[in-house]
Amino acid sequence: MKTTPDGRPVPPAHADERTMLEAWLDFHRATLALKCSGLTDAQLRTAAAAPSSMTLLGLVQHMAEIERNWFARVFAGQALPPVFGEDNHDGFALRPERGLDEATAAWRAEVDRGRGLIADASLDDSGRLSDQEAGHLGDQSVSLRWIMVHMIEEYARHNGHADLLREQVDGATGA
Repeated sequence: MKTTPDGRPVPPAHADERTMLEAWLDFHRATLALKCSGLTDAQLRTAAAAPSSMTLLGLVQHMAEIERNWFARVFAGQALPPVFGEDNHDGFALRPERGLDEATAAWRAEVDRGRGLIADASLDDSGRLSDQEAGHLGDQSVSLRWIMVHMIEEYARHNGHADLLREQVDGATGA
């Protein structure tokens, strides 16, 4: 597999749909990890411009929650609690005792769980949305294809936030 100079996997220029979706999702996962690398705990907790309280550490935690929600809860129908507690459903809230290593381990565990849950599934297989999520989409079920495209979009959007946060923290830009 080819990689960028910073070590992220390059999605193939030509591949079947499943391979392409998985490759782009992995690229965006690697991008989030890259945006957090080499920073101190204080830098990872530096909030975006007011009034936002978004941080790089909060983004890692949030994406752990997003991975769990879409692959385990929606697709596989597992009734799992929030990764970081009932009082932190979206994952953005920080705790002084939880640093990047713990948040990253939880995030990577959810990535691995999701990979396992979809490994033998067809892109046409469906998961079941909560009533609230179904209200937004207008359908109670959603295909694995839709979930994977949504996950790529979710990471891409939050990686844009991570770009701005990283630039604010230490001036690093790009990637």
